[in-house]
Amino acid sequence: MPLNAYLNFDGNTREVVQFYAQVFGLEEPHIMTFDSMHSEEELPPGAGSRVMHAFLNIGGGTLMFSDTFPGMPFQQGTNNFSLALVLNDENALRDAFHKLKEGGSIVMELQEVPWSKVYGSLTDKYGVSWQFSLES
Repeated sequence: MPLNAYLNFDGNTREVVQFYAQVFGLEEPHIMTFDSMHSEEELPPGAGSRVMHAFLNIGGGTLMFSDTFPGMPFQQGTNNFSLALVLNDENALRDAFHKLKEGGSIVMELQEVPWSKVYGSLTDKYGVSWQFSLES
């Protein structure tokens, strides 16, 4: 059951990902931007070129990255990281989501999104941010 760290930045994720790729001797990473998944009309000004998702495989683990959406609060060291549970067992994913939401708050209910049949996010009762994604 992979549990990955997910780091968020405020507009400089591309620079961060390329830096870490260089540090760890990795190939140029694939970087998905918000405008690759949404039309210009759906996005606020300045959001299109921001990084929606990128990842690096480092030492057998996966480190994931994203920029915040323009206007979303960003506080380095406080809300710029989450844990990402990526499973290929939908029942186990849903079970973990429903257990962790008790006493916490749902950010995004489990639903189908362009990159996953089941994706959602929440903050648990201890203030830890979680993302859930069904691996295809």
